[in-house]
Amino acid sequence: MSVQTNRLQVIILAALFCVLAAACVTLVLTMGVGGRAPQQTSLIGGDFSLVNQDGKPITQATFLGKPTAYFFGYTNCPDACPTTLTDMTDRLKALGPDGDKFNVVFISVDPGRDTPQLLKSYLESFDPRITAATGTPEQVADVVKKFRVYVKKVGEGDSYTFDHSTAVYMMDAKGNLVTLIDYQAPRDEAIEKMRRALES
Repeated sequence: MSVQTNRLQVIILAALFCVLAAACVTLVLTMGVGGRAPQQTSLIGGDFSLVNQDGKPITQATFLGKPTAYFFGYTNCPDACPTTLTDMTDRLKALGPDGDKFNVVFISVDPGRDTPQLLKSYLESFDPRITAATGTPEQVADVVKKFRVYVKKVGEGDSYTFDHSTAVYMMDAKGNLVTLIDYQAPRDEAIEKMRRALES
């Protein structure tokens, strides 16, 4: 076998090695470490068009520049919604001056009942830095879809309720999801996640 043939084989083997190495890297990036799929944070959130408790138009851009905690619920919610808003009030106070570096937005999933005026009255029990939002049924359905929020109407007439997601969506200053804060998460854990968004 000639020297030229040996060199050709070495070149071919080296090329095959590079192809296999690139394939392995692609597989790791696609599947994540240990075969776990990476979190597709870019698929959660996005632009929306709603109004706040003062009836003023708001969009995603209204809150960019600061980390934003989004929570979905409704004013007739018997437990999860007032509990979460109370917890967010406590967390903002516990953060001290850093509390002013966050937006907190409560988005109603009940546009049929939750008018801006009602939301404004509802917020009086919580931290004044919290914003409430509502809109037309179509606008609310759009933001619910973009945040992948679970919402199911239960019952008929005026006595209906909603089953809905209870996590807080913690976004960074650019509108990207950083993490979720579980319902009734311990204060220290929740604050650590909020600070993580602040540092993103």
